[in-house]
Amino acid sequence: MSLKARITEDMKSAMKAKETERLAAIRLLLAALKQKEVDERIELDDAGVVSVIDKMLKQRRDSITQYEAAQRQDLADKEKAEMVVLMAYMPQQLSEAEIDELVAKAVTDSGAASMQDMGKVMGLLRPQLAGRADMGVVSARIKAKLSA
Repeated sequence: MSLKARITEDMKSAMKAKETERLAAIRLLLAALKQKEVDERIELDDAGVVSVIDKMLKQRRDSITQYEAAQRQDLADKEKAEMVVLMAYMPQQLSEAEIDELVAKAVTDSGAASMQDMGKVMGLLRPQLAGRADMGVVSARIKAKLSA
């Protein structure tokens, strides 16, 4: 079953179970997927769906930071609940050690020697880590490795 079909099935089960918050988050996701398909005139595969979910998760993280800074915990909690629903559709996240190992391998494979070679390393890692790690964390790891 494709990821998109699984999301649609989950929407139906959330409707039947009257889980309003979960249903709202799934509908937001399906709307974002549909918008991407219409805008680009394509049919999203699982990798495309994961990239849309990843973008939505990043938006949620940013919103939570803003809401907490403004002391609006009610809105931050709503965003956190949406994140929980969205995370269920993401692939298994990599551990810190696995990320460090992949970064070290990519630095060696690309022959990167300085910060100017960061783009080469990111180019190698992006396809491998898409949806499996926060690219901001990966970027920080690469900077630390190249500056050491």
